[in-house]
Amino acid sequence: MMTGSFAVIDYVILFAYLLFILWVGIAVAKKEMQGKEFFKGDGSIPWWVTSVSLFATLLSPISFLSLAGNSYLGSWELWFAQLGLFIAVPIAIYYFLPVYRKLNLDTAYEYLERRFDTKLRVIGSLLFIVYQIGRMSIIMYLPALALAAVTGINAVLIVLFMGVVATIYSAFGGIKSVLWTDFIQGVVLIGGGIFALIMLMFSIDGGFGEVVRVGTEDGKFFTDTPFFDPNFVNNSVLLLIFGAGISTAFSYISSQDMVQRYLTTTDLKEMNKMTYLNGILSLGTATLFFFIGTALYTFYTQQAGAMPEGKADLIFANFIVAELPAGISGLLIAGLFAAGQSTLSTGLNSVATSWTLDIQKVLKPDMSDEKSTKMARNVSTIVGIFSIAFAIVLIYTDVGDAYSWFNGLMGLVLGIIGGTFTLGVMTKRANAKGAICGFFATAALAVYVSYFTDITLWAYSIINLIASIVFGYVFSLLFKQKSKAEDENLTYYDRKKPA
Repeated sequence: MMTGSFAVIDYVILFAYLLFILWVGIAVAKKEMQGKEFFKGDGSIPWWVTSVSLFATLLSPISFLSLAGNSYLGSWELWFAQLGLFIAVPIAIYYFLPVYRKLNLDTAYEYLERRFDTKLRVIGSLLFIVYQIGRMSIIMYLPALALAAVTGINAVLIVLFMGVVATIYSAFGGIKSVLWTDFIQGVVLIGGGIFALIMLMFSIDGGFGEVVRVGTEDGKFFTDTPFFDPNFVNNSVLLLIFGAGISTAFSYISSQDMVQRYLTTTDLKEMNKMTYLNGILSLGTATLFFFIGTALYTFYTQQAGAMPEGKADLIFANFIVAELPAGISGLLIAGLFAAGQSTLSTGLNSVATSWTLDIQKVLKPDMSDEKSTKMARNVSTIVGIFSIAFAIVLIYTDVGDAYSWFNGLMGLVLGIIGGTFTLGVMTKRANAKGAICGFFATAALAVYVSYFTDITLWAYSIINLIASIVFGYVFSLLFKQKSKAEDENLTYYDRKKPA
């Protein structure tokens, strides 16, 4: 594979971008943010800013690089996973957001305490925190390796640039800084992708039509996977859509980094608009990057030389640095940094919020706004430093695979929390003992299915959803404990009753 090099102008653009993001993050939080303002914003953040932030949170730099790489090396099969948004968005809007708005929650996991008990709130929060810390390290480590390979910049420096800037403005400005910087980074990310595609179209003889022709002839848009398989646990396009849809819905309804964005407003119409726009951006951007991958394939086919091979996440990054003019490369690599920093800053802020409100405030209910804000800032800083340090450790050691495995396990278990939220919102009989027993039974089943069977990963979220509801409901009936939902308006069925 050809390798390019970063010109002086590329470095200037990249550093200028990082400084600009740092300035914005500090500037939007000029006044002292305390308590709920630090965690939920001051009500001045437009819904469209929050929606772009939702989108930027979900799209990490790993996605930015690998979507294009996957369609270059293979086909558009994984694009069908994006159609799961047509399942996730209606589920979130119709069944869950009305309940969250009515209860005016401070965190996602507060719902588990209100609906069940404090233990489930703490369990959900701790799982989320451990997973997010792992995710942040991976999100710095993997792109740093890819960018170092194609730019020649030391991987440790990339981690430091990405991590330090995000940590400073996350700790300083709270959710308001994170949302506004995420908005800018989302715009840079989409703009960078569109610009790269335009440059590719000008570089390909025949442009758009040629990409469609070559992609069709060489089977790039198609997949050999059957549309439907009567055996539910075998790979099929339909299972991919449904599995991805349920998995995305779990993120929307139960992951603190996502739910926190919804909680910046109590207006249900704004929540719905956020979700619709996020769905449009996610589907549109995924389509953009899949098409870039097919365009890269067409471009290199026309070069008549050796086709670039190797890891999917290096293909697009290599094109940016090796083929695009100096200055343009810097802009697009800034787009990669944008993807990393938006995911990082969101992770830091959501971990700090969850630790402070779901754990510390549960232990010390009388904690003042000033103390809780100070604690959140300290947690954000400490977690940022730890994540940066661990990403650097991963660069210098061979534990990357083991760590990815652990992160995958944590993500698997965290996903089951989505089933527990569904049990709470969609049933009135489920009680605290039943929900906890159901959670651990489903977790055991999920680990077994994932590590000891050949069942396709696209079936995991569907199995987890069904198991969470069945186990949770059956255990609730066995324990005969009174459900909180019998006396309070805590479910989907109560959404129209007066608060």
